[in-house]
Amino acid sequence: MSTPAGWSEINELPAFFDRLEETGGVPVRDFLERLDDEHDLGLEIDGIVYHDRGIRVPGYDATFVHEPTGSRGRPAFSVEVDAIGPRNAWEIFDDTLTWNAYLLRTEGLAAIAWLSDEEYRVEEADYFSSKREAVLAGRFSFGVFVHSGEDWEQQVERIRRTNAPAFLQSEDGSTVLPSTQSEFYEYVDSTPTEFRTSGGNAPSYLGVLGLEITID
Repeated sequence: MSTPAGWSEINELPAFFDRLEETGGVPVRDFLERLDDEHDLGLEIDGIVYHDRGIRVPGYDATFVHEPTGSRGRPAFSVEVDAIGPRNAWEIFDDTLTWNAYLLRTEGLAAIAWLSDEEYRVEEADYFSSKREAVLAGRFSFGVFVHSGEDWEQQVERIRRTNAPAFLQSEDGSTVLPSTQSEFYEYVDSTPTEFRTSGGNAPSYLGVLGLEITID
């Protein structure tokens, strides 16, 4: 779970996945810039950090893509990260689940988070009366976090100091910065192939069909 402290505002994005199916793709920066123009949100976007549980991948943008059913035999959507440097990051989600997307904001930080009914039921329903309350408390596994200014510059500097595909956030909130891809996969106790095909060892109720995080 992702647990940044201090979210002060949450807004559901009720047509987000309908729009994704209609258009085939939703770039995060374009989407947020349109929201900002329409509602004067004061968003500043220099870059993003993709969050999958404790994994953090900084990038210039991320794009939600509607995936054809194809060989998987089920509808799906993916998130593809325009990552910093020669990194590759994408994740595929089961679109037969019921998903809700939210815009979260607090001072100096914003995020798009998405949570399925299944994840809420298994992990959060005993503690929160609604998905909205759980997400506001930071209880969600997947998000695209928006950064700007010095904060973004620090994200870029941090990842460029390594040859790892991503960095990791531990349960106590501290950041682990592997120095190589091999070290990254030692931390997650996997190989790139196993990691991709198991969705990063995601339990089935998270709805992850595939996950690749590598560096060329």
